[in-house]
Amino acid sequence: MFLLKRDYSNKNFIIKGFITAILLASFMYLSYFNIEYKILNTILGLLAIYLLLVIPKKALFVAGFLSGVLWCNWMAVSMQYYDLTYLAPVFITGISLVYALIFYLFALYDRLVFRIIAIFAFTFFAPLGFNWMKFELIFVDSYIDISKVAFFLVLVSFYFIIKLKRFKIIGIIPILFALNLGKGVYIQNPEASIYMPQMNIKQELKWEKDYQKILHENNFEEIAKAIESKKDLVVLPETAFTTVLNRNAELLERLKELSMDIDIITGALYVEDKQIYNASYHFTKGEIKVAKKVVLVPFGEEIPLPKFFVDLINKVFYNGAQDYSKASAPTDFIIKGEKIRNAICYEATTDKIFENLGDTKYMIAISNNAWFTPSIEPTLQHLLLKFYSRTYGVTIFHVVNGSQNRIYRP
Repeated sequence: MFLLKRDYSNKNFIIKGFITAILLASFMYLSYFNIEYKILNTILGLLAIYLLLVIPKKALFVAGFLSGVLWCNWMAVSMQYYDLTYLAPVFITGISLVYALIFYLFALYDRLVFRIIAIFAFTFFAPLGFNWMKFELIFVDSYIDISKVAFFLVLVSFYFIIKLKRFKIIGIIPILFALNLGKGVYIQNPEASIYMPQMNIKQELKWEKDYQKILHENNFEEIAKAIESKKDLVVLPETAFTTVLNRNAELLERLKELSMDIDIITGALYVEDKQIYNASYHFTKGEIKVAKKVVLVPFGEEIPLPKFFVDLINKVFYNGAQDYSKASAPTDFIIKGEKIRNAICYEATTDKIFENLGDTKYMIAISNNAWFTPSIEPTLQHLLLKFYSRTYGVTIFHVVNGSQNRIYRP
């Protein structure tokens, strides 16, 4: 009898953790299948937060581990391009265990007030510099506002709903102040008309030397189409030119010549003082301005560990390659007299790239999602860009290789 109860108890906390993880990730996977109903996401999101507050400590560990799998499994897709596919299960397990521990710490002192404070504190925390698991994000396509204040009000509501023995209906009042029923802020279109070609170059081809010339000529064809369409600006994705562009005189001259007819923004590598940068190049009237990436991808472009471990990992797994370098501050391009903030892939989904915006209302973000397709990554990135566009009141033009180009308005 005792063994039967223990088995039931074990299954019970695993089931609760599993359901919680599914609810926390539901908005993302529904969006993947183009199912974006605000009422559905509102209900599922609120249920997810409620369960985080009431399930047992052991169930939180399970919820954290499975959430790590559901939110971060896409990271393993890129490992095939480093011949590290065999490490993918270990990598995802390691990341998932980090989130399992974090969720378990939500109930380190197993009282409701402590759990509320710990969960809210997590919204300010980015494990290993990676901030894509955001609890506020689960409400991005719902009737709940995405601000931290609104999220805290949701937690307060559940405190009263759980604690009050009578008149639990009172607990709903804080949630009413967390609702967002508005239509957002209207920002008119920029002065420049923008051409955003849709690229779908497979990652295994992008850096093949035999394919490089074809790829670069395709870029020039897209620029020609933009000129023919009388556009003011053409934007090509991250590393559209698979070369150190500032060391390639022939390509630079061609791009400078074409920039007499149209502004060009394109991604490519940039080398300076033996430092390698992931960069955006802006060509206009024969002049060049380079924007170096500010926020690097953890474990992709930099390893967020002490130097000893960084050198060891790069030597063992990346043939001694060095991490990318980064700029200290974001760059704005001036196009038709208007400031447009530059962002390269991951950094477009971080707060740092939105620092010191001033009167800047527009952002051009370039990405190469071919690293991670097919996976949930483009969908998660899409939802994050929607989140940041709304949070900072900035219209984001996202030009991507490997997934859909989009425009995000606040």
